[in-house]
Amino acid sequence: MPASPSTARAINDRLALRLLQQEGPLTASRLKQLTGLSRPTVADLVERLTDSGLITVVGESGEQRRGPNARVYGIVADRAHLAALDIRTEGVSVVVSDLLGDVLAEASVPIGGDTGTGPAVERAVALVERAVKEAGALGAAPPPGLVRGWGRLHTVGIGAPGLIDPATGELRDSSGLPAWHRSLVAALQERLPEARLLVENETNLAALAEQRDGVASDRDTFVLLWLGHGTGAAVVLDGALRRGASGGTGEIGFLPVPGTTTLPSATDCEGGFHSLAGAAAVAALAAELGVAAEPEGHEPHAAALVRRAVAAGPDSPEATAFLDVLADRLAIGAASVIAVLDPGCVVLGGEVGQAGGSVLAERVERRLVRMSPLPTEVRASTLGGRAVLRGALLTARDGAQDELFAPPPGR
Repeated sequence: MPASPSTARAINDRLALRLLQQEGPLTASRLKQLTGLSRPTVADLVERLTDSGLITVVGESGEQRRGPNARVYGIVADRAHLAALDIRTEGVSVVVSDLLGDVLAEASVPIGGDTGTGPAVERAVALVERAVKEAGALGAAPPPGLVRGWGRLHTVGIGAPGLIDPATGELRDSSGLPAWHRSLVAALQERLPEARLLVENETNLAALAEQRDGVASDRDTFVLLWLGHGTGAAVVLDGALRRGASGGTGEIGFLPVPGTTTLPSATDCEGGFHSLAGAAAVAALAAELGVAAEPEGHEPHAAALVRRAVAAGPDSPEATAFLDVLADRLAIGAASVIAVLDPGCVVLGGEVGQAGGSVLAERVERRLVRMSPLPTEVRASTLGGRAVLRGALLTARDGAQDELFAPPPGR
């Protein structure tokens, strides 16, 4: 069936907005070329989008100085603001951006393990409120005739460790994680009532960032192996993130593996892959083999140790032994995932994966060649721990644009 006039207008408007997002400011003539729409249709959609406050004239083209086609149109970046949170066991980081994703403010705060739930939540919420205020996202008077909420914080993307219920989008109770994690989401919704909150597992967000802006941008199927304070995996198949029936796809820390002294349980991943590749296990391995380093900032100590070993090079027998044993351990987890999914590409993510770089990735890949008949490329993340915040911001931007770019009710 042919689309109704209103549906056709909505499709055309969204197409134009996506092009403006991807290509930057464009003239009406260029929009006509890229969309294949007629000149009158483009003129109509430009008028509609301008009237709705989504686009505006940002200049003139260098080719023409007269006539309507010389005007260059761009998305109104401050039409709405976005925030992204990375919730870790040891603290919270936040960035605030405009509708196009340009960062306007960012901050972080440590939260110690002995901090009570109430104080921890208040510290994290206050951090977000300060960043939002600094970015000017508390709202401004809209242009005449436009909607309430102009410029306010529209959507917040939140990355957190643990299981996210795929039916409700809520963070589920998980053993070993601070109680303030779940309380924080509810507190943010109460203090930021006009904002929409989107909660996602941190490793899944890191995979989204690697797919859009990182080392997996040329792959539609890959697995991200998260190596930070803890371990995890994210699975992207045919361009889509796979979460599983209960939201637990990629909980590789619970994977039973050889080389541990016990087996994991439903409430504790000790004895699973986490016991081989988690930050504490990597630090213990480094101490055993004589590798030492001081951590930088809030990064896991394991990342500093791996970076030090890589910098030491092949002339250091201690560093070489450390990287070899670590690659052995990582290959065990990666091989298990490869045997089931055959992703063709594994990304070593998180702070530890980034610190290991190509040196560690190549070691793991060589071991996988021996362990699996399935050809698999291993790549090191270039985004590292920042991938979670980047993925959360991309999720917030996508969510906000889906709503703002939709046609108004009744049109």
